[in-house]
Amino acid sequence: MTGYESFKQKIYRKTGINLSLYKEKQMKRRLESLVSRNGFSNFDDYFNEIDKNKLLFDEFINYMTINVSEFYRNSEQWNVLEKNIIPSLIKSGTNLKVWSAACSTGEEPYSLVMLLSKFMPLNKINILATDIDKEAMNKAKNGIYLEKSLKNLPSEFISKFFDKLGNNTYSIKEDIKNRVTFKQHNLLEESFPDSCDLIVCRNVMIYFTEEAKANIYHKFSQSLKESGVLFVGSTEQIIMPHRYNLKPIRTFFYGRAS
Repeated sequence: MTGYESFKQKIYRKTGINLSLYKEKQMKRRLESLVSRNGFSNFDDYFNEIDKNKLLFDEFINYMTINVSEFYRNSEQWNVLEKNIIPSLIKSGTNLKVWSAACSTGEEPYSLVMLLSKFMPLNKINILATDIDKEAMNKAKNGIYLEKSLKNLPSEFISKFFDKLGNNTYSIKEDIKNRVTFKQHNLLEESFPDSCDLIVCRNVMIYFTEEAKANIYHKFSQSLKESGVLFVGSTEQIIMPHRYNLKPIRTFFYGRAS
């Protein structure tokens, strides 16, 4: 399918999203499927349409960002977070600054609120949750989830923090939603929050080039407090983390190297 290189340049000018920092074969294959599905034979015609059609543009953003999420994904890692990481962070102070990066449809930051509620009152919990996809965050703010996305959650959280709506759907309660601030953010282009106690960024780095990942890991290390922790996904162990001023704490957890 023709026109991909010029498409990347046009998308960057329009959105600030640099498709060259995503793994080429993987992203191009996904987008070719989307272009064909919408009845276009090349990227030039497709861009001309999404440039003026908001629904088509929103579909492109949502498809490109590959939103796959669930509560307590890889639950054994959340058990490590509960038993080892959070207790060590709380020793440094109870007002933790927590950033859920690439938060998708909200399952991750809401999981963080529920878990932290075991250690402190809800009104002491504040999570910054960011993503490039506005539509995904709108779903997060709405807080309606299918039952299957809750399958890994401790039953105590489901009974305490959700209302069952019927049709296998659940609504997360307002007192949990109110502890999360959602903000649009481009990991590849924008500055990062500073002085974070905990950064959670899981299952998104696998889509980026090695160059892009290196840049993001450097910026994560700079965003952490000296005692802060970066929590990554189950397929995203960082090779030679010292290159990014990070040090391994436990599998999938990294601290800032001194």
